[in-house]
Amino acid sequence: MKKTILSLALLMSLTATAQQKLWTLEDCIRYAIENNITLKQSQLKKQTATETRKQSQAALLPSLSAATNQSVGYRPWTDQGSITVTNGQVDTKTEKTYYNGNYSVSAQWTVWNGNQNHNQVKLNRVLENQAELSAQATANTIQERIAQLYVQILYQTEAVLVNRQSVETSKKNEERGQQMLEVGKMSKADVAQLTAQRATDEYTLTESQAQLDKYKLQLKQQLELTNEDFDIAIPVTTDEAALREIPPMSTVYEAALLQRPEIKSAELEKSSGDLQLKMAKAQWLPTLSMTGGVSTSTNSLNDNTWGAQMKTNFNSQLGASLSIPIYDQRRARTAVNKALITQQEALLKLQEQQKKLYSDVETYWLDAMTNQQKFRTALLNVASEQASYDLLQEQFQLGLKNIVELMTGKDKLLKAQQNMLQSKYTTILNQQLLKFYQGEKMRIEN
Repeated sequence: MKKTILSLALLMSLTATAQQKLWTLEDCIRYAIENNITLKQSQLKKQTATETRKQSQAALLPSLSAATNQSVGYRPWTDQGSITVTNGQVDTKTEKTYYNGNYSVSAQWTVWNGNQNHNQVKLNRVLENQAELSAQATANTIQERIAQLYVQILYQTEAVLVNRQSVETSKKNEERGQQMLEVGKMSKADVAQLTAQRATDEYTLTESQAQLDKYKLQLKQQLELTNEDFDIAIPVTTDEAALREIPPMSTVYEAALLQRPEIKSAELEKSSGDLQLKMAKAQWLPTLSMTGGVSTSTNSLNDNTWGAQMKTNFNSQLGASLSIPIYDQRRARTAVNKALITQQEALLKLQEQQKKLYSDVETYWLDAMTNQQKFRTALLNVASEQASYDLLQEQFQLGLKNIVELMTGKDKLLKAQQNMLQSKYTTILNQQLLKFYQGEKMRIEN
């Protein structure tokens, strides 16, 4: 009977909001993954890391550049010039202003530097993967928070319905008390207690509704929505969903170790430390570089044509340089020691992440197991308290039970219902979190 009333109330609630978009858990997660600002920032960091990796790859190739320099000179007191004879007339021309042009193309290539450049590419690829894993970890955190709020809303929605039923029952008891007062079967003090109970239940309902609105607001803020209207779709959650078998904790933990991004990132941290150590040791090795280039120049004072000057003044060169470190003021030794420290830090970080993961899985698993046992007990308790309260109501209406016994029975029933709902939805939440840690998608099952 209770389940039928709750289902009807849920159906009426859905009908009343038919014109409004109702967000499923999948809708909330999809929207957050696409629009969350923090996640977008993490994704931009990954793009930055990608660009850094591409630049280090391009640095393996020779660099090539071209340059030109054009200048104007002025010699005001020169007496040198050119003499020309035209039709028997001698002309003397002095060039005080002249133009210079220099043109060059040069290349530089680091042939070998102890593989520092190649290891830098590998290191940047590791950092790129870490940035991507960081974005995945952010997305996982967002999904977990959304699931927690979503299930909390489901629990609070049913809690509101239970409290509303409690108010209706209190009103009927109050009306029955007024009738019994009129025929002299109940005192005014007892009727006042029934009225106070009804008022208390109404206050509890108001508090429960306010808490539901608060959870919806928190979910809306988590999604970073700005529109005023927001509500979620209420799936039909059966008792069987909370009673499904919970996987062994070791199974969940082993699966989580293989696919959780924070573990993968910590493992890459160790690879990063290894590469940094290789690059630090390479500072003790020689560096071989090659340079080459071609150049030419022109001058307006030269009698040759521009093209002839470009050809005559053409010059090319090719060179190699070998740099051998002898004393670097301990820079290489310091870099090696720091890299060794980084390796140790990476190992500690990996152990820390593994312990944290184990702690999280253990907490979710224990909460799921404990609340599932509570739920089984609560189902029996609710059935017992409901039968007891129904009998109390019949006896109260016949004048066989007093007001204190009726109110005590009602309080026990309400507490049993609240305990059942809390254990049910806590079990469902932790079951989904365990599946999520195993790599499955977050969803509410019937």
